[in-house]
Amino acid sequence: MPLTDTEVRKSKPGNKPYRLSDANSLFLWITPAGGKLWRWAYEFEGREKLMSLGKYPIITLADARERRDQARKLLAHGIDPMTKRKEEKTVERAQIYTGIVLLRP
Repeated sequence: MPLTDTEVRKSKPGNKPYRLSDANSLFLWITPAGGKLWRWAYEFEGREKLMSLGKYPIITLADARERRDQARKLLAHGIDPMTKRKEEKTVERAQIYTGIVLLRP
């Protein structure tokens, strides 16, 4: 059963980290310190991978679902979403280093 914003908001830290599951392998990881992190589990080339999508409340439930869906589209085209994100960050860092700064949309 998919999560609701109320469930996410009212979730409390416990003695151990735990997860609140949403649809399509998206989940909220709740740490004992009170951190709430969006993560998405997926499989690429026979290996299980875990992608971080951001910290709640900066990334809302709707934002996390949108990011998951974008990553699923890449996966459907045979592209590893984590590798793609790392490549984009490398290019961005290189542009900053060389003085060419492009703003993200």
